[in-house]
Amino acid sequence: MLNKSTQHLAHMLTAVCLLAGLMTGALAQSLDGEALKAQISGSDRDISDRMRDSARQPVEVLQFLGLEPGMTVLDVYAAGGYYTYILSKAVGPAGIVYAQNSPRALRYDEDRTDISQGDALANKIRDGQLQNVERIDRGIQDSGLPEASVDFVLVSQILHDYFNRSPASAYSLLVELHRLLRPGGIIGIIDHHGAPGNDNRRLHRMVQSDAEQVITDAGFIIEAESELLLTDGDNPRRSIFDPMLNRGTSQFLLRARKPADSL
Repeated sequence: MLNKSTQHLAHMLTAVCLLAGLMTGALAQSLDGEALKAQISGSDRDISDRMRDSARQPVEVLQFLGLEPGMTVLDVYAAGGYYTYILSKAVGPAGIVYAQNSPRALRYDEDRTDISQGDALANKIRDGQLQNVERIDRGIQDSGLPEASVDFVLVSQILHDYFNRSPASAYSLLVELHRLLRPGGIIGIIDHHGAPGNDNRRLHRMVQSDAEQVITDAGFIIEAESELLLTDGDNPRRSIFDPMLNRGTSQFLLRARKPADSL
């Protein structure tokens, strides 16, 4: 049985813990969607990227995924930096965005409006004054990031390439991202809907149930899915690069989390 002084100390410790929890909750900020839309609508942002926003709905996507200002973010296969720019503005000066591209990915010029412009990602970092962005021009397995060092990972329209190469390749990618995420951290998955039985490797698509299986196999818990990026104008028998689709594919959007008790 506890004596009075011990009971008093226990009550004080409980009160301190509750206060700390309340302060932590108060410090956590939700994403201000209207402010972010204003930030990404200026002339310092590439006009071709702005033209994609109506289809990609990046602000609503990031709100659904639970991104918060001040987070440390990993943008996997950042390509020309469409999401890198938006993530940089969203997390603000207190946050960090790691824009990762493998050397092989850097050879592709599909995200440039003019090849003579050179490195599209570098241009966006310069023109947008994205001082909180750090480039990682290496494969994800060689990122150099410490274990449990990021709060949020975005895997946008790239998981299908790993999975279509081999399910083991997708699993290896997700296991490494699980390692890099802190316990309780978020991973957002966006990809092009594929239909069972189609040649999804050729079409650059993925069946959602396959994505869900490999995500959970890698140790994540899928919390929610969103219909934000669904569209009736897609044809899953066509390649995502088919001009008739005009980039208007139907995509699944998943929010998953690394369990808080993960080592």
